[in-house]
Amino acid sequence: MSGGRDQVVVVTGASGGVGRACAKAFAARGAKVGLLARGEKGLAGAAEDVRAAGGTPLPIEVDTADYAQVEQAADRVERELGPLDVWVNAAFTSVFAPLTEIKPDEFHRVTEVTYLGFVHGTRVALDRMLPRDRGAIVQVGSALAYRGVPLQSAYCGAKHAIQGFTESVRCELLHDGSNVRITMVQLPGLNTPQFSWVLSRLPRHAQPVPPVYQPEVAARAILFAADHPGRREYWVGGSTAATLLANAVAPGLLERYLARTGYRSQQTDQPRPADQPANLWEPADDAEGHDFHAHGEFDEQAKPRSYQLWASQHHGVLGAIGLGGAALAAVLARARRSR
Repeated sequence: MSGGRDQVVVVTGASGGVGRACAKAFAARGAKVGLLARGEKGLAGAAEDVRAAGGTPLPIEVDTADYAQVEQAADRVERELGPLDVWVNAAFTSVFAPLTEIKPDEFHRVTEVTYLGFVHGTRVALDRMLPRDRGAIVQVGSALAYRGVPLQSAYCGAKHAIQGFTESVRCELLHDGSNVRITMVQLPGLNTPQFSWVLSRLPRHAQPVPPVYQPEVAARAILFAADHPGRREYWVGGSTAATLLANAVAPGLLERYLARTGYRSQQTDQPRPADQPANLWEPADDAEGHDFHAHGEFDEQAKPRSYQLWASQHHGVLGAIGLGGAALAAVLARARRSR
């Protein structure tokens, strides 16, 4: 699937962070972009970004935890922009705290937005794509879809659920011989505004686990996945690859390592601001009165590119290089033996 000026894309969580960067990246190709999020100010900013990049925006205030709202938004997108080509699920919320400090209704809310929001988006996209037998759904995942970490039990639980849900849907599409594709992009720590607006009960300011990447790295991966949705998933960042491989080989050892380092690595040296907003129940941009954009507070340390992402996107090239190297080694070995 390739993008173009007639491509119709929906991005949930489009008001900030990865969703915002993703919407701008699609717009740079001239796409028509449905922007779904809760915050009025963030949506207005995202719409302006899309226009400036050369795309056509359609901002819609939506709480993805409410299936009816997502359904109505999808109807409006198709009515005003045209048939859906790509649906990107990126909306989420979370709580930074040990499980014993997260209230049951807060955990429930995180699950509704971060997991069921993806279920709702996937369902409404399939309802429209399957009859046309075309389209791509991209799930914005995380290394934490495979490896839980301390202080993020609600988020990790939701991402694990999304992983299992996506695998089930993929099997169903394969069984039916459908040309609709679903894929997942597993992300590393990113410099997004979430660390300034997610509900936190940590003593110090929350931060992404280093190494940190800019959200545009994630956006490029999501665009590639939308254009090449036949792959099951894509890994972004060397830290993602290292985490997933370590978890597959020695999960118990990794748990002990995270028990020792996970609290410290997810907090800066600065105290958490007493007046920090929280977007769990209401959008933080409206409460604060300003637009949070795509980037967070960690620009100085965030990496603008990922070599591992290139490797994830070019398995065929790397495989050919590996086979070529093995063949050359075999030729040289035979030459040595014949001397």
